[in-house]
Amino acid sequence: MAIKDNGNLKSVSERLNIPYLDKIKDGGVDPSIVSKIPMSFLKKYKLIPVSKRDNVLTIAVSDPLNLYPVDDIRLLTGLEVEVAVCGEEEIIKAINRFHHLEAESPEEVIEDLTEEGLEETFAIKEEELLDDLLDVAHKAPIIKLVNLILFQAVRERASDIHIEPFEKTLRVRFRIDGILYDTLSPPKKFHQAIVSRVKVMSHLNIAERRLPQDGRTSIKIGDKEFDIRVSIVPTAFGERVVLRLLDKSSILLGLEELGLSKERLDKFNAAIRHSHGIILVTGPTGSGKTTTLYAALSTINSSDKNIITVEDPVEYQLPGIGQIQVQPKIGLTFANGLRSILRQDPNIMMVGEIRDTETAEIAIHASLTGHLVFSTLHTNDSSGSITRLLDMGIEPYLASSSLIAIMAQRLVRTTCTGCKEPYKPEEEALKEIGIDPTNIKVKNLYRGNGCPLCLKTGYRNRTGIYEMLVIDQDIRNLILNRADSNTIKKKAQEKGMITLREDGAKKVLEGITTIEEVLRVTQEDIE
Repeated sequence: MAIKDNGNLKSVSERLNIPYLDKIKDGGVDPSIVSKIPMSFLKKYKLIPVSKRDNVLTIAVSDPLNLYPVDDIRLLTGLEVEVAVCGEEEIIKAINRFHHLEAESPEEVIEDLTEEGLEETFAIKEEELLDDLLDVAHKAPIIKLVNLILFQAVRERASDIHIEPFEKTLRVRFRIDGILYDTLSPPKKFHQAIVSRVKVMSHLNIAERRLPQDGRTSIKIGDKEFDIRVSIVPTAFGERVVLRLLDKSSILLGLEELGLSKERLDKFNAAIRHSHGIILVTGPTGSGKTTTLYAALSTINSSDKNIITVEDPVEYQLPGIGQIQVQPKIGLTFANGLRSILRQDPNIMMVGEIRDTETAEIAIHASLTGHLVFSTLHTNDSSGSITRLLDMGIEPYLASSSLIAIMAQRLVRTTCTGCKEPYKPEEEALKEIGIDPTNIKVKNLYRGNGCPLCLKTGYRNRTGIYEMLVIDQDIRNLILNRADSNTIKKKAQEKGMITLREDGAKKVLEGITTIEEVLRVTQEDIE
């Protein structure tokens, strides 16, 4: 049995006169020797080769008294074996590092694919999916290919994988920081085998090719676990697959990490601490609305509050918060879920999205009866959300008395710190984004030149730009008079509201992002 305490391991090494390793360095042993040993074997017995001198191989073990795997390695490698004692966690990290570095590329696997090897794709239907994805040594070719596509997507921080069939070609694309990039083009003849493998992983019907199917699965890569949402739809040239990757081990962002300026952070913090009312977050799909709401709920979550959410889907588990998954097929809609949780004595509720009049009415009535309600809307800016609610049939007096604040947001890619360099922008671009060319800060603008760290894009990671509309008495009067969204926006700007583009311009001057990025995500704001 492995000893996890490092202090005890040192005692054992002294008593048995065996060397003790605190850290395992990379490159101490020929990779060809390590690759002879299955990853599952290394992880099961918590050991890894660390160095080789002449004909003697030294392996780090967490349990020096278990001699059977040491004998197996002697047979596998044909070398004499000596042991050193090392902590279990350090050995696991070394195994993961090695397999991350040595993993084949999908292109190499495609070269080895043969049509005869496709039969094995369907044979392993009850395979344990939580085995490490990188343990591909004895897997069938298509299984190995799908695993390596998933691994490459995780390594490159992709949020989605698109597998798209066309008449004569097959294309695999990754969405990284909100942008789709071509990644791989396997032969079209392997398309159905790849789709079938994804269906097997997500427990879908591999015989059904005419109807859309949705599923989910979990994978393990090294010491991380990922949830994958799978969507498959039939197209003219075969089934199209999109996989959404969600890192279960990722830490939810706090409000202060979202990119809000101090002034707006203070306003938003004040808004989410109201006892009742509605707070809306707006923006297109993929603009980070759910992340903002999760950060808000995590901030105000405490043992004296009952918080319940209705979501589609539940993307991340929030400790101490009741989360309900919408299931329209059995009648569990946003409206029905919201109605039900009102009987659960909640203090705070989150509705994933206000999609119809019924949901909007229930949310507003809940806010007027002493509940704090969070939700999202798909509108271009904050003032547009008010007219959207009125267009849904909500009475102006209800909207004006229930709304506390509306925050519109977008995600912009941030300039890569590895290849960031200063440059002189063109005056027209500065004017388009609303920056005065005579501003002294303009001399400090930066952009990425492209490096391996950012995959030659010049951008790495994302941050938010925000427009926060606080509903005060002047705005309430405009809502009561059914003012249009432009009138409400102008009044809010007079009172100090910063628009999305203006917030983006500030981040450009701070060197966080570029003019091109802000124009890309705020182009619909041009009048």
